[in-house]
Amino acid sequence: MRKLTYFIACSVDGFIGDVNGDAAAMFPYVDEEFLDFLKTDHPETMSTPGRRALGFDDLENKRFDTIIQGRASYDVALKEDITSPYAHLRQYVASRTLGESPSPDVEIIADGLLDRVRELKAEDGGLDIYLCGGSRLAGELFDEIDELVIKTYPVVYGAGMPMFGAGFDVARFTLGGVRSFGNGAVVRTYDRER
Repeated sequence: MRKLTYFIACSVDGFIGDVNGDAAAMFPYVDEEFLDFLKTDHPETMSTPGRRALGFDDLENKRFDTIIQGRASYDVALKEDITSPYAHLRQYVASRTLGESPSPDVEIIADGLLDRVRELKAEDGGLDIYLCGGSRLAGELFDEIDELVIKTYPVVYGAGMPMFGAGFDVARFTLGGVRSFGNGAVVRTYDRER
């Protein structure tokens, strides 16, 4: 069974962006040390244009071969005229409003999201599934999330977009590891207790 991993950046107070979803206040913490971590451990979590710009588009995927993102996350790329932001992964966008995909490499999931995610998780072989966001999508898929990788940056928003944008029951996760960085960022990994 493949895992669904919510790999997300957040502030110390648990927001993945400001009230409009803008996470720009976290960008300065993606410094050389942090980029080296991403290149070494999670190169596939960087967008294809980002990988090309940083000179590591040739790195193999290590953890994930599939990405699921919400409409708002996908819109960030579309605003830059990028229709296939993660060309090195199988790409799915959960959206009831997007209609036809602007790229043959991106499948739109308009209905049956839970069933489709369960099908992806049940596939034989392959790597795991990267849940890119956003907040509402993570809330909808909460029961299917097997692992959390939370990149916490030393900023406080005070208000903003929470990691999970929906109500749900309390669930327990076990700490799998912690890595800290010189700039104050911390990456924590949690496995769901099933």
